[in-house]
Amino acid sequence: MKLCRYTSNGLPEVRYGVIEGDVISPVAGASPFEGGLATTSERVPLEQVTLLAPVTPSKIVCVGRNYKDHAAELGNPMPAEPLLFLKAPSSIVGPNGSIILPPQSAQVEHEGELGVVMGKKASRLSPTDDPLSFVLGYTCVNDVTARDLQRRDVQFTRAKSFDTFCPVGPYISTNVNPANLTVTTRVNGQTRQKGSTAAMAFSIPYLLHYISHAMTLYPGDLIATGTPAGVSKLQQGDIVEVEIEDVGILRNPVTVLSTDG
Repeated sequence: MKLCRYTSNGLPEVRYGVIEGDVISPVAGASPFEGGLATTSERVPLEQVTLLAPVTPSKIVCVGRNYKDHAAELGNPMPAEPLLFLKAPSSIVGPNGSIILPPQSAQVEHEGELGVVMGKKASRLSPTDDPLSFVLGYTCVNDVTARDLQRRDVQFTRAKSFDTFCPVGPYISTNVNPANLTVTTRVNGQTRQKGSTAAMAFSIPYLLHYISHAMTLYPGDLIATGTPAGVSKLQQGDIVEVEIEDVGILRNPVTVLSTDG
């Protein structure tokens, strides 16, 4: 099932729906996180809608250095336990939304990642809990990073949280096994990153259990699970695609911050 968040016919109302071929069936409740996945009888042509970021999370929890090859390419040691940081929810942008290069950075890079979308509240999961049962589905994430600022600041907040630095989408795919998915990032059609979630240092069930003992995860929260090797600098005019097997393809153009006005 492909769950999306969208507007249609130029109207301001934001709705959730299920993509079925070339149409969308609107979700009957306020959202999949509140009213479940039942749909109405209405059908909206996909060509008439604008897809938005499929989540509006209370927090974005990111996992650093979860692929050994990525840690190695940046000259960083592998952590003994998951390295967590937060990305501002205001950094989210949807499919086809522009990644805006800020003037503060000269080295903005892409990081294609599998995103986990929570479906149920998870707090201090026990060893007998199935962490994946708390997940609604999976999506594509680009953890855009101002690498020079990350090195300068030491901590990651500013470098990861500029507006538009978290493209997400195009939808949430359910009924996906996240254990061995190919994650590919292309820039202008050329493959820059390609890896498998099977190569993660810490598996998704482990991460969910670990994170839940640090902070409560709420429905709609987003977890970015780390990126494979191959990160590279983005330039104005680039088109970035993050493709994840069985999940989807997220496309975003790259532009610069306008100084008009």
